[in-house]
Amino acid sequence: MSLLVFLFQVIALSVLFFSEVCHAGKNIPANFVFGDSLVDAGNNNYLATLSKANYDPNGIDFGSPTGRFTNGRTIVDIVYQALGSDELTPPYLAPTTRGYLILNGVNYASGGSGILNSTGKIFGERINVDAQLDNFATTRRDIISWIGESEAAKLFRSAIFSVTTGSNDLINNYFTPVVSTVERKVTSPEVFVDTMISRFRLQLTRLYQFGARKIVVINIGPIGCIPFERETDPTAGDECSVEPNEVAQMYNIKLKTLVEDLNKNLQGSRFVYADVFRIVYDILQNYSSYGFESEKIPCCSLLGKVGGLIPCGPSSKVCMDRSKYVFWDPYHPTEAANVIIARRLLSGDTSDIFPINIWQLANLKINA
Repeated sequence: MSLLVFLFQVIALSVLFFSEVCHAGKNIPANFVFGDSLVDAGNNNYLATLSKANYDPNGIDFGSPTGRFTNGRTIVDIVYQALGSDELTPPYLAPTTRGYLILNGVNYASGGSGILNSTGKIFGERINVDAQLDNFATTRRDIISWIGESEAAKLFRSAIFSVTTGSNDLINNYFTPVVSTVERKVTSPEVFVDTMISRFRLQLTRLYQFGARKIVVINIGPIGCIPFERETDPTAGDECSVEPNEVAQMYNIKLKTLVEDLNKNLQGSRFVYADVFRIVYDILQNYSSYGFESEKIPCCSLLGKVGGLIPCGPSSKVCMDRSKYVFWDPYHPTEAANVIIARRLLSGDTSDIFPINIWQLANLKINA
């Protein structure tokens, strides 16, 4: 080992030590985030894509647009702060996401992305799950080169990994208006869902092989109830679009089985199935009891019977009180809804998150 490499490792280990000292008493795990626009923290700011949120009025309650597809914080932001972090997990593509920062975790999520590499192509560039895992592999190599194999393995064993994906595989692939008409005639929902599950199995297994042990897998929410789907389904009326929800649940049932299989077959792993479909559907069915005034109309709206045809932008009309709306825009929840979802994932029972919740997962000790 050269003197330069030795000194570099000493410095990196010192940074890791002081990071742990700063977190002492809080026991904050590193946070590695994979997924789509529901959890994108700004990666798409650096891509040539139509799927961007780095402009007003997005981030209106964040202080300024950050690339998050909501008015404030995402679910993973809220969860990580609840676990004790004073910082939010930075996007992988940000030029400042370098050095010691990555020891506390990185956000790889990309708006418009999905499990399948064909998903989201209508937007232009996006980082699908396979490419997000490639990016994590780069981060992993950097961390190992700085602190060594043993310390890196320890960091990854205690870290929280979350994967929020699948919605775009349906919304912006299988159910894309006009574009998907031919594919839907030759590919049944069952075959498409099986293709998603087969690919996702390989992706989650790869994440495990990289050293991840605590992995939260978010299912697909009730996408038939988002304002965009209500707008584009002429049969929906004032209700949710039926078929997207049915296919989402078909996928979710198989996803839960996949999570159980991985827990049985990958030694030392703890995969957790988060039933966001159930949580969000409950919010929509009982919105007034949660303090919301609107479960159909997005806060940031422009065209359509419920304002769900056009993405949120500078020309959109923005509601005065975001806390009264479930949806921020045609696709994404408000921070107020995200807070409810995050709390139930953190401390909910097994009907919300199975077999343990995120608080229990964070405190779980996993041996080498």
